[in-house]
Amino acid sequence: MSVSIIQKYNVPGPRYTSYPTVPYWEETGFSKNLWIDTLLKSFKESNQSEGISIYIHLPFCESLCTFCGCHKRITKRHDVEHPYIEALLKEWELYCAILPEKPIIKEIHLGGGTPTFFSAENLEHLILGITKHAEIAKNHEFSFEGHPNNTTKKHLETLYNVGFRRVSFGVQDYSEKVQAAIHRIQPFHNVAKVTLWAKEIGYKSISHDLVFGLPFQSLNDAIDTIDKTKSLQPDRLAYYSYAHVPWIKGNGQRGFNDEDLPRDDEKRKLYEEGKKRLAQNGYYEIGMDHFALETDSMYQAYQEKKLHRNFMGYTSGKTQVMIGLGVSSISDSWYSFAQNIKSVEEYYDSLAQNELPVCKGHVLDDEDLIIRKHILNLMCHFYTSWNDSNLYLPELPEIIDSLKEMEEDGLLTLHNNEITVTEKGKPFVRNICMAFDLRLKRKMPETRLFSMTV
Repeated sequence: MSVSIIQKYNVPGPRYTSYPTVPYWEETGFSKNLWIDTLLKSFKESNQSEGISIYIHLPFCESLCTFCGCHKRITKRHDVEHPYIEALLKEWELYCAILPEKPIIKEIHLGGGTPTFFSAENLEHLILGITKHAEIAKNHEFSFEGHPNNTTKKHLETLYNVGFRRVSFGVQDYSEKVQAAIHRIQPFHNVAKVTLWAKEIGYKSISHDLVFGLPFQSLNDAIDTIDKTKSLQPDRLAYYSYAHVPWIKGNGQRGFNDEDLPRDDEKRKLYEEGKKRLAQNGYYEIGMDHFALETDSMYQAYQEKKLHRNFMGYTSGKTQVMIGLGVSSISDSWYSFAQNIKSVEEYYDSLAQNELPVCKGHVLDDEDLIIRKHILNLMCHFYTSWNDSNLYLPELPEIIDSLKEMEEDGLLTLHNNEITVTEKGKPFVRNICMAFDLRLKRKMPETRLFSMTV
């Protein structure tokens, strides 16, 4: 891929885990009551047919990884575990009291932070406390993020016994120099150990998260990491572009200098070579940044056009309702978004008053809902169309016009009310989605909000 194309389209842009993106939420038109109204509407429409998803944010980490953009709290005190678990269960009970019938849970995902900061016993107590108020869907998918340095065999066995069949291990890169720069010292044998344990126990989908564009990362480092990864044969993996956003996350992403990061064509080579090697080893590109073996449920969902994307990332099935529990977590009723308080202490205070700990959100209007569907189609299927009149926007002519240059550059094709992203265009799918992002177009940010698209 030419350097000029990379430089041309390497601009700040959203990752589109939602539309509208969080900086463009209209908080003045939002309230907890409106959130509950849309939640009830969506729950009644979908609980029996789809079930619901639950995202649980577990924010504690023992040490700070300087590449991380997640909401976390650094502590070595494990006496924080029990009160936080009890608070999560209290929040879930508040939601269950609102819902008109027993929820059917299709997905649970434990994210963080570091979920395996918590003991196996406390995680079991959490999951049993959640599921005792619900039914579990037959085709459920429970997953968690495990830190290879502190995930024990007991963690894996305990969570397997309460229904978990998917685990994701954060790897990033195996270079000692890169690991030192991002403060994530994690030997290969630690990753190998937990991966083999998970296979032995019976997990059906094991994932590794890799990152390209990290400080001091060379092409040889990326190749070595992918070669080591393929030796463990995870079922799926993510190959993320490092999102350098120190202006948002403060000192947590300033453990190195900007000039230590690979740039433009250098960074793109990391992606292109990684993608090529993954393809040679049977991994298919799924959506943006994700790859899977053809035996994995994510590949099957992609083939069947059932792949979905939300604040948990890509999932192999759609649910219209996603309830987020814990500090900073975001809930989605399809018709609105709601985000929780980010402070642990304020989160506890809200629950002590029997109040949902929601602090902000956005209610989607008709235009938002149409654009959301187009962006989901592009992010999940590399395709969208407006042959259905329900997906037509008055602004479509100007959107199409803004995509003409990308078509000339071979990134997409425009034909018969359809857009298809080409193989060359897949790395630039965020840029293509930005053409549909009318809120972004109408009010371009005056300060840096998003990471670079390349």
